[in-house]
Amino acid sequence: MLGAIIGDIVGSRFEFNNTDNYNFELFTEESTFTDDTICTIAIADAINNGEHYEDTLLKWCRKYPNPKGAYGSSFARWIASDTPQPYNSFGNGSAMRVSPVAWFFDDLYRVKKEAEETAIVTHNHPEGIKGAVATAHAIYYLRTTKNLSGLENEMQTYYPMFMIGNYYAGVFDETCQGTVPICLKIIISSNSFEDAIRKAISWGGDSDTIGAIVGSMAAAIYEIPKEIVDHVFNLLPTDMLDVIGNFYHNLNNK
Repeated sequence: MLGAIIGDIVGSRFEFNNTDNYNFELFTEESTFTDDTICTIAIADAINNGEHYEDTLLKWCRKYPNPKGAYGSSFARWIASDTPQPYNSFGNGSAMRVSPVAWFFDDLYRVKKEAEETAIVTHNHPEGIKGAVATAHAIYYLRTTKNLSGLENEMQTYYPMFMIGNYYAGVFDETCQGTVPICLKIIISSNSFEDAIRKAISWGGDSDTIGAIVGSMAAAIYEIPKEIVDHVFNLLPTDMLDVIGNFYHNLNNK
């Protein structure tokens, strides 16, 4: 979960102003959390308190109605609705918020089931569900096996051609099928947490969400440098830090 938040914050200033410079400065005064972090916190909050994913997504997104980069138009209407319903989305929002379930639940069947549940409240299109399930599966696989070299084969079920598919750096694509395969390619090519984040952001496109998804995977296999964690904690409000603290407390005391 923390990896997703870090990737989001690092990528936040590049979402609409991409960089292809691998050696960019990780944090500046422009760095902040976006909807990716808010939604990730919402999923963790639901797990912490045994609440429905829809309820906590609505609660947190209404609490933070104007994040940097804004919410997508369809998701914003969902947040504002008195009777919110899934809207057949296959956007990458289902994949960027899913990471807490891959950490908290201890068997792959349950991880995939919970990932689907986090998606279908909004993203009930098959590709939207698949993006969330594939991301959660990748995180679970990496955290339980620590076998980065085996990830390509593990993910063939979801995206059979992802390692040789035609994906182009700098293209802004907010779909799951245009984002998750790129994130898998990036994590497979990485050699450290920071390297994964730098490769994700310098890919371009939907930088904060690519950063969040890659970060969520990277945290499952690499140690996150303490100075990066400390910097990110200084950028988050107390209510989010409380959710993070409670989540890791519960995770460590199951």
